[in-house]
Amino acid sequence: MEACYQAILQPAKAGFVAKRSEALRRGFIRPPNSITHNERQEATMAIADEITRVIRDRIQNFDSASTEAAMVSVGTVIEVADGIARVYGLSGVRYLELVEFPRTGLVGIAFNLEEDSVAVPILGDYTQIHEDDEVRTTGQIAQVPVGDALIGRVVDPTGKPLDDGGPIATDKFRPVERVAPGVITRHPVDTPVQTGLKVVDALIPIGRGQRELIIGDRQTGKTAMAIDTIINQKGKNLICIYVSIGQKNFQVARIRETLRQFGAMDHTIIVHAGAEEPAPLKYLAPFAGCAMGEEIMESGRDALIIYDDLSKHADAYRNISLIIRRPPGREAYPGDVFYLHSRLLERAARLSEEYGGGSLTALPIIETKANDISAYIPTNVISITDGQIFLETDLFNAGIRPAMNVGISVSRVGGAAQTPGMKQVAGTLKLDLAQFRDLAAFAQFGSDLDAATKRKIDRGQRQQEIMKQKQYVPMSVEHQIMIIYAASKGYLDKVPVALVQEWEAQFHSYMDASYPDLVKGIHETTVTQKKKIPDEMFAQLDAAIQEFLKTAPR
Repeated sequence: MEACYQAILQPAKAGFVAKRSEALRRGFIRPPNSITHNERQEATMAIADEITRVIRDRIQNFDSASTEAAMVSVGTVIEVADGIARVYGLSGVRYLELVEFPRTGLVGIAFNLEEDSVAVPILGDYTQIHEDDEVRTTGQIAQVPVGDALIGRVVDPTGKPLDDGGPIATDKFRPVERVAPGVITRHPVDTPVQTGLKVVDALIPIGRGQRELIIGDRQTGKTAMAIDTIINQKGKNLICIYVSIGQKNFQVARIRETLRQFGAMDHTIIVHAGAEEPAPLKYLAPFAGCAMGEEIMESGRDALIIYDDLSKHADAYRNISLIIRRPPGREAYPGDVFYLHSRLLERAARLSEEYGGGSLTALPIIETKANDISAYIPTNVISITDGQIFLETDLFNAGIRPAMNVGISVSRVGGAAQTPGMKQVAGTLKLDLAQFRDLAAFAQFGSDLDAATKRKIDRGQRQQEIMKQKQYVPMSVEHQIMIIYAASKGYLDKVPVALVQEWEAQFHSYMDASYPDLVKGIHETTVTQKKKIPDEMFAQLDAAIQEFLKTAPR
């Protein structure tokens, strides 16, 4: 009530003083020392009558809404715990509105709007916040800077630079939370994202606008697969965003240096929320990266975003939820953890030409424990995405890298995201490899094998061998097509398994040197023109392989 009186009296008093000063200056009234006692009493009565009139007018015209809005813009911290401040007041704050702590200069997000308080995750060093600190609303919903100025930079989830490149010069901002594009605005996924990995491009193709999960235990090559994909996008007009959630700083520094060495930082943005950062920043990181990708998509270009990894993101969200006392569910995760990831991944899309024709492709990464893909978070994300690439520990330890399990891995987009030439040569490859692994497991028992089964196992061993690929060595589509064609036609059947990779390296060098027109023709036909490779071109390839076999390793 006292605040209401002050809101009424102060403007009235200020207005009266201003009028009196103006009257003195113009000579309409005399200075105080020249006024008699009776005149002073009359003036005092007049002043009282004026104040009474002003107060009466203000009470009659009292605007309760504006006065209340002025009062609720300030709150008080009543508790701080693990990066979350509980604030009393701020009854007019909006969900996801940025609030500031004037004493420290930190900001937070209004996250949980309760009846008498607001839970505010703090974006920064929460140890600087104390009880009874003042909190003010900003009127801005949580947003991040976006635009081409971010390309080549390493930033935190709020858009502040973490590298030595200086300030980011952009005046564009986007809210971190946004409704995903509707069905009407989307275009079917039919354009491939070439990863440069034979085992992915041939068996589990990824399309622009798709969401493909990379899942597996620790140290099975999930991040390596993502980094290879980024490196392979050089010169392909695809902007990449790598979101690091909960990784150590030295790991991200090493990734940045690797990308720089291969010239991939020129088309990459890194968003990093380190392992030592509080849970709110880890929670915000993928949404910030997605907002940056949406800016590229809606400008009519193509973007690829990698979330590494959403297991740590779910853990951060669980930490926040338990601190603000949301009811825990399965494995102590809150009940809306599925919605958390679905509203993030649904923002990946390919827009129709009427809406610009851009795309945002998402490659989320999930870390499993003991290859258990039936756990809570893995099954959630599997059901949201358009397929998964399962990297298996046993295959990795056996030297098969990338260690993709052909049987469990799948792309629900399938051949729609494959070049016509790759469809021609790799149509039965996945089935052949799956049958080979079953037969090889059976053959371990030492049973006698018929000639047809033995031939299948021998060819399967060589097909499995050509699927192996070293890290940071992505392969062009035409080279992938040529080696897969050679293996499927039996040209490697007599090559010892130990020499298959050497045979492959020499074969590509031979084709580039001796048949450059044929290699270029395959590329232009299947990649540029998006047509099937004609029979006469395959005949030329057969002749070239026959010529190469005369000098090939045996």
